[in-house]
Amino acid sequence: MSGKIRCLNTLKSKLHRPGILCPCFLFEKAKSAALSFMPILSWLPSYPVRKYLFSDVVSGLSTGVVQLPQGLAYAMLAAVPPVYGLYSSFYPVLLYTFFGTSRHISVGTFAVISLMIGGVAVREAPDSMYMNINATGSNASDAINVELRDKSRVQVAVMVTTLAGLIQIVLGLLRFGFVAIYLTEPLVRGFTTAASMHVVISQLKYLLGVETQRYSGFLSAIYSVKAVLSRITSTNIATFLLGLGCIIFLYVIKVLNERFKKKLPIPIPGEIIVVIVSTSISYGLSLSKEYKVHVVGNIPTGLRPPAAPNISLLPNLVTDSFAIAIVGFSMDVSLAKIFALKHGYSVDGNQELIALGLCNFISSFFQTFAVTCSMSRSLVQESTGGKTQIAGLLASLLVLVVVVAIGFVFEPLPQTALAAIIMVNLIGMFKQFRDIPSLWRTSKIELAIWVIAFIASVLLGLDYGLLVAVTFAILTVIYRTQSPKSSILGHVANTGLYCDVDEYEEAAEYEGIKIFHSNSSIYFANSDLYVNSLKEKVVLCLYVSRDKQKPLLWGKYVKHLLSLGLNWLSLRGDEAVTHEVLPQGHVAVAEDQKNGQFGDRHGDSASEEAVFLEPFSTVHSIILDWTSATFIDSVGAKAIRQVIKEYATVDVRVVIAGCNRNLLAELDTLKFFTKDLTTDILFPTVHDAVLHCQHSNSHPSVAAVSDMT
Repeated sequence: MSGKIRCLNTLKSKLHRPGILCPCFLFEKAKSAALSFMPILSWLPSYPVRKYLFSDVVSGLSTGVVQLPQGLAYAMLAAVPPVYGLYSSFYPVLLYTFFGTSRHISVGTFAVISLMIGGVAVREAPDSMYMNINATGSNASDAINVELRDKSRVQVAVMVTTLAGLIQIVLGLLRFGFVAIYLTEPLVRGFTTAASMHVVISQLKYLLGVETQRYSGFLSAIYSVKAVLSRITSTNIATFLLGLGCIIFLYVIKVLNERFKKKLPIPIPGEIIVVIVSTSISYGLSLSKEYKVHVVGNIPTGLRPPAAPNISLLPNLVTDSFAIAIVGFSMDVSLAKIFALKHGYSVDGNQELIALGLCNFISSFFQTFAVTCSMSRSLVQESTGGKTQIAGLLASLLVLVVVVAIGFVFEPLPQTALAAIIMVNLIGMFKQFRDIPSLWRTSKIELAIWVIAFIASVLLGLDYGLLVAVTFAILTVIYRTQSPKSSILGHVANTGLYCDVDEYEEAAEYEGIKIFHSNSSIYFANSDLYVNSLKEKVVLCLYVSRDKQKPLLWGKYVKHLLSLGLNWLSLRGDEAVTHEVLPQGHVAVAEDQKNGQFGDRHGDSASEEAVFLEPFSTVHSIILDWTSATFIDSVGAKAIRQVIKEYATVDVRVVIAGCNRNLLAELDTLKFFTKDLTTDILFPTVHDAVLHCQHSNSHPSVAAVSDMT
């Protein structure tokens, strides 16, 4: 028996030796990877049916009722037939149930993403490519082969979605979820506000019932408004009145839902009411035939078989797909984190990126366009009691029933009603204009980011506007580090604090010691500014004497100071006299300052030879506070080394305090320290550096000055 135990122990020790993997270990790793890749496996087995199911059912049906009309409406933004909006409201939502980590966001069609896709589709398949040569009549739609055009635009939208999904999956696998941090909140809010402007402008023609070309690219918003205004005399009154009525009704419902949200068990489904009522009116009054009101048209029943995207379109769509992938993920993860924080659970940013990528990539084979989460639907799902992703699953099944069984019912639905749904849903986006006065009071730089993102996106289009906004946001970071705030620190009595002497009255400087602080790292972009700021803040003080028994001529010495670019101030006894630093060879000496007025000036060479120096500068030590510095490059290291040498020539010691370990390693890598410049100048805290400078200041400074003269 003991022999068997020894054999088992030997086997265990071999299995746990480096290079030999235990089967149990491999199983645990595989299990962990599976649970991470498909989060549903971790929560579904323990799903509390009695506690959560009813809430999820109510939430799912409520969200599905909202998702259905939004899917139809946002397909118009994507420049594809409405049925593809229903496909995009089913497949991705179903997939997110298995791969997503947020319990409350509603994935599906979203106005901004749909508009970005529509811009690409219109650019790659413009109306001018599908003109009917033999067309007659004044109606613009008669002159265009709509069926062939829509087919081409669907192919473009599908290819963009495939590529965007693939980009999201790759970024997620590479753990690049952090890329969303470059889309700062002011940038995203300015960008989405501009996108809302584009959306509203694009829906004006549907609201008025006029036929105009759809524009994309530079100044597309201006061209679209101009086109609508040029044909405003052709407004279809029936279309306009129906659309205006829908807008008023939806706005009232939105206000009621907001005001009585605590009393209403579920929000009033204004969108589905508008869809049902407007469809009934359109069908009963034959608005399409009698009043020329444009309707949704043919909605094929059932689902399409999977098909591969058109790869030949790939080269022209890479940039657009990347922008859509990043914007979509940014919307998803920001809203997911808000709900997770509110309800006390966590979301994995990288898994969200993979989940959204899989939703887009897999669904694109079933003729969908790119999706992300929708704020309005997510708020409905959360406010109606949704507990898990089961609510989203039920919402997608409701859309499936419509697609498979009753899609044809919505064929008489007026397009102006869908335009009204889109416009009213953007009211929350336009409230972001309130950010401007708030940012004006708090941060001018963030205000500039918001404004640049908005203006660039409105004028240049969403793709180039986003690029300009991100570039500008990065430049603001460079500006902040290139122009840091610097100050001279003083000690607050009876504490260990060192504060800016200009801001805190209690902060007092130590005699002969200057503590220089800058709130930035030191690198090529700001090293010169750092050095110049140091020389401006640290003024060297000289004692001037008229004693002819001290033949210590100062002309040569001052010229040396000027060559170094060091600021200095001369003192005689208890009375201050100033010296203006002029170009080399010209030194103006002011006599005693009395009652705030300066006396006669002597600027000739004779007066220069008549003045003598007493012991040099009261500043004997400069402490560079590097507690805020996180890195330094070779240019910054050379600048600091040169500063230390320059001050050493005028007998001023420079030491460094608060240098963290990573920064110290970088200095060592850059060969900053030499035989003459050792690590003795480093101190862990400012206070340690102060104590060292106080105790080591025992040598006379006159000798150093005599050596120089």
